[in-house]
Amino acid sequence: MTNKLNQFTTHGSQFTNFAVLDYSGTHSLNAHTNCISNFNIRNRLSALTSFARQRLASLYRKSAFTLAETLIVMGIIGVVAALTLPNLNSSTGDKEKVAKVKKIYSNLEDAYGRVEAVYGPVDEWANEFYGNSGVFVNRMTDFIKVTKYLDYRSLPSGAFANHNTGNDNTMFILSDGTAICFFSNASSGSQNIIAYVDIDGLNKGQSKLGYDIFEFIIYDNQTSTNRITPAGLDSTDQKLTDDCFKTGKNCTAWIVQTGNMDYLKATNGKCTNNVQLSWSNTGCK
Repeated sequence: MTNKLNQFTTHGSQFTNFAVLDYSGTHSLNAHTNCISNFNIRNRLSALTSFARQRLASLYRKSAFTLAETLIVMGIIGVVAALTLPNLNSSTGDKEKVAKVKKIYSNLEDAYGRVEAVYGPVDEWANEFYGNSGVFVNRMTDFIKVTKYLDYRSLPSGAFANHNTGNDNTMFILSDGTAICFFSNASSGSQNIIAYVDIDGLNKGQSKLGYDIFEFIIYDNQTSTNRITPAGLDSTDQKLTDDCFKTGKNCTAWIVQTGNMDYLKATNGKCTNNVQLSWSNTGCK
């Protein structure tokens, strides 16, 4: 009995000593403290993450649109687009036309200059071909990129604003699709050649003066200076109104000088804001 009691006491002392060594050491105490600290940090991070998710979800719910609100916004956008897009398209189309008119003006001037460089000043020799303007026109077309010559008998109705009849007229198409008719008019010692230019081509657009057909004075033996002249360059304000603004005739000079086609937005030259177009008021503001 005594031996068993001694054995139990010995084992108990060893257990006690082990416990003391395990929990009294600095390393063991720090490890335990770290476990507790990490546990607290994880709990706090988890709580913060959960809170952040709840806030984000709340903000998302608050910033969302209902179906009715979305439909209303789409309707407003549609109305604004319907009101503005036609004007934007019209403005873009007008700018393209202005660019085309200026381009053909430059091409005609270049051809005229080349003719004079080869044959001498036009006013010194063109009258020799009175009654046969085809010689002058042929010399002009030698320096223009013609892709196809046209026969007036096969032209669509309204082509070149109907200034296309007569065997002495020369009609052709350029490489960019522009159609040109050199219209010759000779009477009582007066001779002039007018180029009617359809910037849209023969089968497009309205085939209407001031819209897609424009005139250039190519040659006029009654003027002291012969050169390529945009029709309407000598127009007074009243003639602008009577010709260009009302009928579309002689609008070429307006386009070259002002760079716009605002007369199409006006009624007889008067804009919607009551501004009367003239050489001093060159645009509908």
